[in-house]
Amino acid sequence: MAQGTNSISPSVRIGICAPSTPFTRDAARRVMALAARTHPQAELVFAEQCFSEQGHFAGSDTQRTDSFVSLANDPDIDAIWFARGGYGAARIAEAAVQRLNDVAHRKIYLGYSDAGNLLGALYRAGIGQVAHGPMPSDIGRTGGEEAVVRSLDWIVHRLADALEPGLVSGQKYAAFNLMTLAMMTGTKLIPDLHDHILIIEEISEYLYAFDRAMFHLCSNLAGQGLAGIRLGGVDDIPENDRPFGESAEAIVQRWAGENAIAYLGRAEIGHHAQNRIVPFGLLPI
Repeated sequence: MAQGTNSISPSVRIGICAPSTPFTRDAARRVMALAARTHPQAELVFAEQCFSEQGHFAGSDTQRTDSFVSLANDPDIDAIWFARGGYGAARIAEAAVQRLNDVAHRKIYLGYSDAGNLLGALYRAGIGQVAHGPMPSDIGRTGGEEAVVRSLDWIVHRLADALEPGLVSGQKYAAFNLMTLAMMTGTKLIPDLHDHILIIEEISEYLYAFDRAMFHLCSNLAGQGLAGIRLGGVDDIPENDRPFGESAEAIVQRWAGENAIAYLGRAEIGHHAQNRIVPFGLLPI
C-alpha cells in the first residue's frame, strides 16, 4: 500500500467514486479492460454508488458522501479517481472532507470539472496529493483511451510525460474549470492560491457567461498574490444570438490585466482527450 504521497507500491488499488453524476457499467468495463492491458499492476475498484441514480445525481448526497469517505479512509486503497463530472460535488465536499482520517492524507486524488469542488476542499485542508486530470468518463471521447492511460501513468508511475508541458519545477500550481472555481469563490471550498499559477478551462458556456465568470473570479483574486493565470481549452462554445466580439483568450487577458494578474499564455488542459495532469501545489524540483 502507499505509504506517502511521493511513492506508489508496485501493486496499486485505485478507488473510483462518483461525487456528481452517474457512471455506466459499460463504461466501467471498458476502463477496466483498458487498465488491464496497459497497467496490469493497477486494480480498479468501482464503488457500487457510481451506478446509482437519484434524479440528476449518482445517488443521494448521503450516498455520494459515504462512498467517497469510505474509499478515502480505506487503508487498502492507494488513490481516489473521480469517475466523472456534471454537478453535485459542491453539495457534499465540505461535509465529506471533515470526515476524513489520517489514512486519507496519504492518497492521490485525481479528477477535473465538477470534481474541482472536492479537489479544492482537499487542497485547502492539506489532505493528500491533489491533481487535475482525466477521469474514467473520458473513455467515451474521441481519443479518450489516451486520456485515461495518461491518468493511469500518473497514478501508477508518476510519469512526467503525463504532466502539462508548461509546468516548471519549484512553482506552485492549481487547475480548475472556470465556472466551478468562480462558484467556489467566497466559500469554504476554495483554497489559498497565493503564489500559485492558476490554470483554467471551460466547456459549453456562452462567451458572455465566460466573461461574467472571469469578472467574478479575477475581482476576488485581485491582491491575493496569484503568480499568474493560464488558459486551457475553451470548447463547444454555444452560438449566441449575436457575436460577443471577443475571444475567450482576449477575455482572460482583459480581466487579468484589469486586476493586476499576469496572463501567462495557453495550457494543455480541458474537456478533451489532450487534457494533461496538473498536480496542485509545489511541483518538485
